[in-house]
Amino acid sequence: MKSWDRRARVALLSIISNTTLVILKVITGILSGSVSIISEAIHSGMDLVASLISFFSVRQSAKPADREHPYGHGKIENISGIAEGLLIFIAAGMILKEAIKKIYAPVEIEQTTLAIAVMLGASLINLLVSRKLYKVAREEDSMALEADALHLKTDVYTSFGVAVGLVLIKLTGMHILDPIVAILVALLIIKEAWELCKNALDYLLDTKLTDVEEAAIVKVIEKHSDKFHGFHKLKTRKSGNMKHIDFHITVDQYVTVIEIHEIIGCLKKAMWEEFRNTRVNIHVDPVCEEETPDNGKI
Repeated sequence: MKSWDRRARVALLSIISNTTLVILKVITGILSGSVSIISEAIHSGMDLVASLISFFSVRQSAKPADREHPYGHGKIENISGIAEGLLIFIAAGMILKEAIKKIYAPVEIEQTTLAIAVMLGASLINLLVSRKLYKVAREEDSMALEADALHLKTDVYTSFGVAVGLVLIKLTGMHILDPIVAILVALLIIKEAWELCKNALDYLLDTKLTDVEEAAIVKVIEKHSDKFHGFHKLKTRKSGNMKHIDFHITVDQYVTVIEIHEIIGCLKKAMWEEFRNTRVNIHVDPVCEEETPDNGKI
């Protein structure tokens, strides 16, 4: 519950910051007539929706396993990641549509100094909030918070890019730079959406953990290899922030149930100490004396 409270608080911080930025960017975009600022307002609006999705998915995924969902509700975070990615694609499409129109009919930018200040301020706010989200996302292994942090990280670059574009417009008087910057913003957003959807979909399809994580799992198992003959059939997957680890060990056929229970308990404890948010399932196979140990087979 403490972990959930922390994730929910950080998600709420993202909602507050995005709401503030949407209001500021909309007002500035209307006053200046800049399509790149309006595109940023749309982007932040989608970020706000994404933050709301993240907040509710964190709450739902924290629910304990029940009869209908015996493996828990962790994949809600992965589903929210895909939903957020699709929202970003929509935002990018809207920005491209408006920017292409403005290329053929550039609009003179007004209140340039105010617009630059708002964009730089937005970039700084998003930088601070995204760092906080990334920190908690890594510590709590939360896909929803990671997705939200990725949104804001992209917003840092796009807001700064718009500010640079406005500075160039002020210096050169080339107002066509405004829709060009907006198109570049949209392309960055599309790249962000693709990465987000791909990562979320991988986990929904039960893609294994990374090679680095699996190597660390093997290392933990091998530390306790004196308690059994070998291990094999290592399988891993991730659901929300929960890692699922499944493997077989081979033990002497005359080992008692009590001894097997102690071996499994020792391995599970070692896994829990090494990896946060982990569920471990260990199957026991008997090994005959004439069989060769299969330690290290995966």
